[in-house]
Amino acid sequence: MYNLGEQFLFDMNKAKANPAVVFKGTNYRISILTERLIRIEYNKSGLFIDTPTELVLCRNFGITKMDVNQDNNYLEVKTKYFKLSYAKEKNIAGSNLKVNLNGTESVWYYGHPEVRTYNASVNSLDSVVSKYKFKKGIYSSEGFSTIDDSNTLLIDTNGNFIKRPSEGIDIYLFMYGNDYQLALNDYFSLSGRPLMIPRYALGNWWSKNYPYEDKTIDKLFDRFYRESVPISVLLFDYDWHIIDKRFNTGFTFDKKLIKNPSEFINKMHERGIRTGLNINPIGGIYPYEENYSNVLEYSKTPVNKTIAFAPYNPTYLDILLKLLLHPLENYGNDFFWLDYNHKDKQSLFVLSHFMYLDSGRKEDKRSMLISKNSNVASHRYGILDSGRTDISFDTLKYLPYVTSSGANIGLSWWSHDIGGFSGGKEDSELYLRYLQYGCFSPIFRIHVDGGRYYKREPWRWDIKTFQVAKEYMQLRHKLVPYIYSEAYKYYDSSIPLIKPLYYTNKEMYYDPLYKNEYYFGSEFLVSPLTDKKDILMNRVIHKFFLPEGTWYDFKTGKKFPGGRSYVSFFKDEDYPVFVKSGSIIPMDADITNGLSLPTNLEINIFPGMSNSYQLFEDDGISNLYKNGYYLKTLIDYNHQASNYTVIIRSLEGKSGIVPPTRNYKIRFRNTRKTDTIIVNFDGRDLPYNSYEDEKDFIVEVNDIKTIGQLTINCKGKAIELDTLRLINEDIDEIISDLEVDTFLKDKIGNILFSNLTIKKKRIEIRKLKKDKLDIKFIKMFLRLLEYIEQI
Repeated sequence: MYNLGEQFLFDMNKAKANPAVVFKGTNYRISILTERLIRIEYNKSGLFIDTPTELVLCRNFGITKMDVNQDNNYLEVKTKYFKLSYAKEKNIAGSNLKVNLNGTESVWYYGHPEVRTYNASVNSLDSVVSKYKFKKGIYSSEGFSTIDDSNTLLIDTNGNFIKRPSEGIDIYLFMYGNDYQLALNDYFSLSGRPLMIPRYALGNWWSKNYPYEDKTIDKLFDRFYRESVPISVLLFDYDWHIIDKRFNTGFTFDKKLIKNPSEFINKMHERGIRTGLNINPIGGIYPYEENYSNVLEYSKTPVNKTIAFAPYNPTYLDILLKLLLHPLENYGNDFFWLDYNHKDKQSLFVLSHFMYLDSGRKEDKRSMLISKNSNVASHRYGILDSGRTDISFDTLKYLPYVTSSGANIGLSWWSHDIGGFSGGKEDSELYLRYLQYGCFSPIFRIHVDGGRYYKREPWRWDIKTFQVAKEYMQLRHKLVPYIYSEAYKYYDSSIPLIKPLYYTNKEMYYDPLYKNEYYFGSEFLVSPLTDKKDILMNRVIHKFFLPEGTWYDFKTGKKFPGGRSYVSFFKDEDYPVFVKSGSIIPMDADITNGLSLPTNLEINIFPGMSNSYQLFEDDGISNLYKNGYYLKTLIDYNHQASNYTVIIRSLEGKSGIVPPTRNYKIRFRNTRKTDTIIVNFDGRDLPYNSYEDEKDFIVEVNDIKTIGQLTINCKGKAIELDTLRLINEDIDEIISDLEVDTFLKDKIGNILFSNLTIKKKRIEIRKLKKDKLDIKFIKMFLRLLEYIEQI
């Protein structure tokens, strides 16, 4: 068979299960891969698969701990999680094979409807919202789920995809009970782990479907720089290449637009910006391509003939990668956007597979690809593009649920068109809510159609919208040290970046009010705003739930006791993002285009509980992290009522990875300045600067070696500020902002803040009509009282 290259080869030995866990007959084979994972095969021809497939790369998990009872006719296997019973050689349908989940009444059998399995992923969101169809995941409230591998392609010894030799049943059954994380560990061990995406991918992306000239791009990014709006990725849509109008296919820079691609891309790199190119190969390879003569020579094709798109043909794939894409990489291009959305999802998978693995063929360049979801092991292939979405609140409402549901099949790197792509109306409120959601989503990718009046540049809006947009785009940049560390947890420990609220509070899965809430890494809980604001209040009225514990609004520091729901009122500049007591958030203190490792690190620490956080850093672009070229730094916070200590120390890895010295700004949130502060490094006392910044206490130390231990100890009485969130403060702000006569505001306040019952408050509010309070405001306050009644 055709050998495409070493980067596409797999370990065939890992694809074969350990013989000690395999039970085999003439037509059946059952493999107990782990205490939670079973492979069930049934084939009338007696042919069983021991090679990798599209989905499965490894089946050799060692020897599983189990109890076996069998004879010539019957097989029973027990593990910590399940009991399997099978009448040997009989068809696996019906009662011939069943698996009981230990400690429950749940029983799996072949053909089980699995209706309580959680939604997992969609292919794209290009179509109407009502037509979105979810695939099921591996998590279920029943404690089990299956993945059917019966119809996938096989991978041969040369890395080519081939068809299965015969039809049969090939199913993987996950029996995990409540151990969702262990189920995901098994799934990643079976199908392949997600890899680290490049660090630059976590910053702000810019993409517009517009034929940019190099001078136009220079002017645009000069403006981004002047306005202090950081951008880390420029993603070209269709119009970077020569185009045949029948298709958006092309592999050659249009020199009328980008005169010198190498010079242009190098200049973008000097700005700290990486580039990506849109690729949609479906139209074939045209005679006008720059490398067409090389393609002809390689393929033995007649002159001036279009070479057809053939994703299953190894020769075509070789041409696509080596003769068309590699030359674009030689210009300095960093990655490709596979913009291929065909009904044949298997061809999408094949293209994603080869393009992603090929992009990381060299040690000094990490694999990177953005593509549609093929729904087969998509966690292995970089970033997922949800499609060219409509500009509307209806679309925005759907994005958090789509993204968090991905965790049910191990997906984290969903990427959406922040702001929406086309259609709808340009609305400042919608724009801001998109940007705020993007700030706390896996990938912040602004992408919009090429119309003149689509506004994604923050400065094209009114001054208030501009300032809020800039604030959140800067915040996204600052959060990269935290997000990158969480990305490492995803790679190393199978912990998704985005997890739905119902992972910790199962009852929330069926509650439509909270289905959009999600955890953003280990420290944040986000409750996205997806509804329009009340025009009179000039705020979004939003209900959210906080799990057990003490929580803080990340921006304002307001304190919320957990284990209950709240109603709050959010202005344009506010967004419901919460952190638990003791949370530690490492942030980049600088705002530049580049996402190099920061020399100025700001660490936000919230009071009330001891905690520790592990900061992961490497070069961000190579594969050397797999060989130990990284640095892990432990940030340890020991909290006592009047005495707290922060220890920052290098934990694991190699020196020379991060800057040799750093400046640290430790921001103790909701905390008073203490009487005594002691700072030392490796036992030696150091000078420091300390001050209060509104409700925060800050300690700054400079030129600290990154290898070693920094200790900061603070002592004082009544350190933590009382910032308990009070509903009356919110209502008071609403009254203050209204365009109502001041004497009426006093009357309204006296009513709402009185000890009257809600019923009597409604009566008194209605009486204000005689004082000429506009009926629209009377209705607003009656509605506000309804929300207060819910609290």
